[in-house]
Amino acid sequence: MTKKRYAQVGTGGRARFFYLAVAKDYSETSEIVGFCDVNQTRMNYANDRLVELGAKAVPTYKHYEFDKMIEETKPDCVIVTSVDRTHDEYIIRAMELGCDVITEKPMTIDERRAQAILDTQKRTGRDVRVSFNYRYAPHNTKIRELIMNDTIGQVFSVHFEWFLNTDHGADYYRRWHRNKENSGGLLVHKSTHHFDLVNFWLGTQPDTVFAMGDLNFYGRTNAERRGVKEFYYRCHGSEIAKKDPFYLDMEASPMQKALYLDAEHEDGYFRDKSVFSEEISIEDTMGVMVHYKNNAIMTYSLNSYLPLEGFRVAFNGSKGRMEVEIFENAYTNGGGKLENEGSVKSRKITVYPMFGPAYNVDIPKAEGGHGGGDPILLNDIFGVPVEDKFHRAANHVDGAMSILTGVAANKSIASGLPVKIDSLVRF
Repeated sequence: MTKKRYAQVGTGGRARFFYLAVAKDYSETSEIVGFCDVNQTRMNYANDRLVELGAKAVPTYKHYEFDKMIEETKPDCVIVTSVDRTHDEYIIRAMELGCDVITEKPMTIDERRAQAILDTQKRTGRDVRVSFNYRYAPHNTKIRELIMNDTIGQVFSVHFEWFLNTDHGADYYRRWHRNKENSGGLLVHKSTHHFDLVNFWLGTQPDTVFAMGDLNFYGRTNAERRGVKEFYYRCHGSEIAKKDPFYLDMEASPMQKALYLDAEHEDGYFRDKSVFSEEISIEDTMGVMVHYKNNAIMTYSLNSYLPLEGFRVAFNGSKGRMEVEIFENAYTNGGGKLENEGSVKSRKITVYPMFGPAYNVDIPKAEGGHGGGDPILLNDIFGVPVEDKFHRAANHVDGAMSILTGVAANKSIASGLPVKIDSLVRF
């Protein structure tokens, strides 16, 4: 069997999900042939992990050597797991150089970059895959199945609440994600998952978006209002930080130490900045209303400072109502086993027929991260895919439609006005 060749750009915490899977479980069908990053220490870490799993170390290239990597390693496909604001650069260049692409979410962070990706894909004809692993979680697939099977009829409205706790949620305010120019804010970086799920569940696309949001908990001004008197810039080396419940000790995590603390000398990136600093430009409290092309409406909220992790969603339809409650285990990126990321603590789907008694729905069990969706997604990408009646594989259009809801929400927050999706890009 001829193995499919993958080069990967970006070797931070999330990158492990892909290169470890290839080396450990899909070495018969796939192989990593090159790494590209701004930081040599992180690329060395990735190579060490490959060797531990019995694979060969691969050539490494700095970020300005991307074209050279493609020329020398001749990949079939490029895996993009770099900082969000750079996704479009690598996606576009990979396609121009004749490669297909697998990109981590979000596909990109604004409408201009999205348009450039769409135009390049149309021009080159290359495949772009967005790794929406939440689609593959058994409970999320079951929701899609119930709606497809007309269980509650035509869905008219959705109420969707996503909870990020003071472990997972707070972590976005320590890292590069806290700068909207890097991540697009949580309505793009994180909510792309959630907006994609609604598109997937309902089989539709967004039409109009209105949103409100603010930074109410994190940031120095909010901490001062609550009476905090001692501040620090970063956790490492700070005695003040050790008294803060939001303290992150990278020395205590061999993985975070190797990926970030030991790599700081190369690029000056600090992984452990205070969540109460003055540099934060993203919101932590967000509310969005979306009107869809099939005439459904959604009310959505995302809060990132809560004592619980997971989501609740309710669907109201012509034949009844469905309520879903999923609680997850908290996870800090790069701080533990990949299978713990988004792993499920409890889950429940209840259907309320319009005429008849309510009942709970059986949900298939699955191990692994993101509610058990990770292993299924990985097989779909690197293994031998099976026929999928739910069409969970997400392409560039799905990637664009998910981020455009968040992009429109950001614009609505800034202007106080609703935003039409069709005004943002041309397909």
